[in-house]
Amino acid sequence: MPATTSVTLNTGAIMPTVGLGTWKSAPGEVEHAVEFALKNGYTHIDTAAAYQNEPEVGQGLKASGVPRESVFLTTKLNNPDQRHVPQALEASLSKLGTPYIDLWLMHWPAPMTKDGKADKAYDWLDTWKSMEDVYLAHPEKVKAIGVSNFSVEFLERLLKVAKVVPAVNQIELHPSCPQDDVVEYCQKKGIILTAYSPLGSDNSPLLKNPVVNKIADKYSVPPANILISLHANKPGHTVLPKSVTNARILNNAKIVDLTEEDIAELHKINETHHFRACHPAWTGWGGLGFPDCK
Repeated sequence: MPATTSVTLNTGAIMPTVGLGTWKSAPGEVEHAVEFALKNGYTHIDTAAAYQNEPEVGQGLKASGVPRESVFLTTKLNNPDQRHVPQALEASLSKLGTPYIDLWLMHWPAPMTKDGKADKAYDWLDTWKSMEDVYLAHPEKVKAIGVSNFSVEFLERLLKVAKVVPAVNQIELHPSCPQDDVVEYCQKKGIILTAYSPLGSDNSPLLKNPVVNKIADKYSVPPANILISLHANKPGHTVLPKSVTNARILNNAKIVDLTEEDIAELHKINETHHFRACHPAWTGWGGLGFPDCK
């Protein structure tokens, strides 16, 4: 089947398949990247309170001249704000300069104090309950809620008590970190997967991988396009390539229709080379462990 240009959330909302990621984008570059992307066909922007770039994202959105209703905007609740969900929402809305967020994610199932230490006296399930309350009480401010960096273990715990099933689980996904168990679980529950770090990382070895390059040569595109297109060719997936360079922003949006054989070859990469690009030291907190990407 051909690659998708959008997916439908469990709320009925339409989410564009390819979005501009802003994690690790340097200060002073994000506003231009967002403005340029929106002026050149992107309709999906992803940020987070933890990235400390929501004001720049908002400025780029405004400078683009693209109507707010034409943009799907995602941001995330920061770990130290998990005890203060309503206030955190208002802070993000203010910084972004927008009356609403299309998708608001719990960034990690890991409450923290303001000094970055684990808040072991607080349960992240209470954070989700607060997000549900805000979402149900103020649909004009939050169109959908979801999670990020959730393994199957945490999803199962969440769904035992959730009134609202997460619309999205945003996780690291690429051929060397396929997280097949999470993908399968989310697909069964109707939760959309959003892939961050789809290239693996900056200067990722995947860009030099012979399988990726063989398929890229087949379609006469750079290797990055194959790694991004992999997700657009999977039902229920969206993907967030990140760049602040005009040429790469344009190129990243060019999706290739891959064959089943192409996808199978890309999946085999993990059999010999797997790694995770995002592994904060604190993810060992309270049993919060993330397995290898096999």
